[in-house]
Amino acid sequence: MNQLPRRRFLQAGSVGLGAGLLTPAAAAGGSGATPTPATDSTRIRMTGDGLGLTPGEQGRLLARMAEEGRIERDSYSNGGVVQVLEEQFAGILGKERAVFMPTGTLANHLAVRSLAGPGGGRAIVQAEAHLYNDSGDCVQTLSAIPLIPLAPGRPTFTLEQVKEILERTRGGRVSRPVSVISIETPVRRRSGETFDQGELTRIAAYARSEGIRLHLDGARMFLESAYTGRDVAELARPFDTVYVSLYKYFNAASGAILAGPAALLDGMFHTRRMFGSGLPAAWPFAAVALNFLPGFIERFTSAVGTSESFITEVERHGAFSVERMAGGTNLFRLRVDSPDAEAFRQRLREQQVDLGSVRADGRFMIGVNETWNRATPDDLARRFRSALA
Repeated sequence: MNQLPRRRFLQAGSVGLGAGLLTPAAAAGGSGATPTPATDSTRIRMTGDGLGLTPGEQGRLLARMAEEGRIERDSYSNGGVVQVLEEQFAGILGKERAVFMPTGTLANHLAVRSLAGPGGGRAIVQAEAHLYNDSGDCVQTLSAIPLIPLAPGRPTFTLEQVKEILERTRGGRVSRPVSVISIETPVRRRSGETFDQGELTRIAAYARSEGIRLHLDGARMFLESAYTGRDVAELARPFDTVYVSLYKYFNAASGAILAGPAALLDGMFHTRRMFGSGLPAAWPFAAVALNFLPGFIERFTSAVGTSESFITEVERHGAFSVERMAGGTNLFRLRVDSPDAEAFRQRLREQQVDLGSVRADGRFMIGVNETWNRATPDDLARRFRSALA
């Protein structure tokens, strides 16, 4: 797991009120804005990236936002609060334009499709990428763009691997060059490991020289920002397009943002509708995400600081050991020396701490999210020790 920069940890905090209409700087978290609360729960959810809101909590939040005058309806996913959300994300990510998508699968697909252009071509991806493994071959089937997977079992492929593929594809009797490189970071199938930044810089520079366009599957890039100390706009800068999830930690029921150049995305709502995704009303998704966007980096950085101190405290007890992922983000493995791990898990639930299921190897996969701000590191360590009894 990457070291949390001390300056970012000390600056973490929450003041002020997050509203729907904010400057990009405020929305990014620089002012420490706080969202309208969605729940008064004191439970710490040590699984997943977000708050895990129930349908009731989602509904009550939307009702309060409507009463506050913070929701304006869209029309087929255009205008209203959807447009406000798009403009906020475009500014935060340093891109000219952003477009709402109902799912990350569609955002990744349409990004690669658009970057490839009329000539199509091939696209390089990680063998562990969500787009390659978990999207039903949508790019290959619906847009006839073959995906070339690299580096199985690893979060990062190398420039040398890219060059090897380019040489091979150039040597074919029928020209079908690589036109797009898509990179996912953090990588879900690698438990939140990040793509090596040095390698990414080399690949991006080479791709530019070769006229190859770049897409970032940055579904969890705001988490990476908190762990690396690098601004999300800096992370997005090498890429033509970038996708960010709205449901993972911005707590919408669904949704995604695709950001990039205006020339590419200004007419994207036509393609979105062609794929059956011009939702008549997307405001419930956009409004919730817009509520949690202001101040997120600061709030999540504070939660990371709590988790780092908790790890230090809990490992002082011989019954606990932590395994971190190399270049990881918000996931780590926890081993508990207990004769009955499930009973330990239930005792923690009684103390307002929710763990995921016990894994086959006897360990728990722990996820850091905003709910870690609901307790101090010492208090959390105390609860874990007492749950051993």
